[in-house]
Amino acid sequence: MTQTTDQATKRVLLAAPRGYCAGVDRAVVTVEKALELYGPPVYVRKEIVHNKHVVTTLEKRGAIFVEETDEVPEGATVIFSAHGVAPVVHEEAKALNLKTIDATCPLVTKVHREAVRFASDDFDILLIGHEGHEEVVGTSGEAPEHITLVDGPDDVANVTVRDPEKVVWLSQTTLSVDETMETVRRLRERFPSLQDPPSDDICYATQNRQLAVKQMAPECDLMIVVGSRNSSNSVRLVEVAIEHGSRAGHLVDYADEIDEAWLEGVSTVGVTSGASVPELLVRDVLAYLGERGYADVLPVVAAEESLLFSLPNEIRRDLKARGLSDKMRHDGAFEEAGLLH
Repeated sequence: MTQTTDQATKRVLLAAPRGYCAGVDRAVVTVEKALELYGPPVYVRKEIVHNKHVVTTLEKRGAIFVEETDEVPEGATVIFSAHGVAPVVHEEAKALNLKTIDATCPLVTKVHREAVRFASDDFDILLIGHEGHEEVVGTSGEAPEHITLVDGPDDVANVTVRDPEKVVWLSQTTLSVDETMETVRRLRERFPSLQDPPSDDICYATQNRQLAVKQMAPECDLMIVVGSRNSSNSVRLVEVAIEHGSRAGHLVDYADEIDEAWLEGVSTVGVTSGASVPELLVRDVLAYLGERGYADVLPVVAAEESLLFSLPNEIRRDLKARGLSDKMRHDGAFEEAGLLH
């Protein structure tokens, strides 16, 4: 490739699907509706989703993010994040007489239920995930005496179990599909009777976003992933892009974090976003690239997504009592209202 790229050859490959998944959409709307119903402040334990822009925007509207339950004033409203919490957190909230709204993604809740079920059958549960990630902490808390964390393929050699005939694997929902399958392969070499979860734990949105990147990467000189550094699924997208052929890849929260030096000699830029990223941030990146000659935007469609989750029961009940809609919507009204959708 020549150092100077012909203006006519510059193009953007835009991943579809990208951005918000159903669980993130549900969690963010939950906080917005809670602020609307109860007025500020509304407390949120941990970041509602792992995205800097979303958290900052909600803070400006009156959400207060705390690390631990005991930081919430007694009797106040607290929302649990999309990543889920351990049972002990619910107990802490009850002791403080808190009004709780559980915005845990239903796909994470599914993994929690699997953990409880296999623990009740006295299985050793090998939880594939990243140490310290909030989702892993929450899932581990469902059955701490039965769960062993496996942090990637290289951690497999450290695993010990009580009975190799009663072992099952579960996973964090936002992992790299390929790396998780490699971890499972190595685990099965050690434990041939290893059982699979009843259904796939890695969420549909994580898989679809990785699939789109895999399709795009061989044609990309540069992959720009919009997302925050504490977002596991966003970080994975950069890794997947480079593993599958993109010459370079970078993670940015905002368009102004793009270094123009990245574009030197670049003909094709891939653009995607993590599952907790509002679309307006992607549009800012496209505008930035358009101003620099990358006006030709071609979609790469890997899957169609239409899944919507209903809001938590506590919010739905209070909305109905006020005569307000509890429907989840994907339309222009969100943008007109300045909401994060």
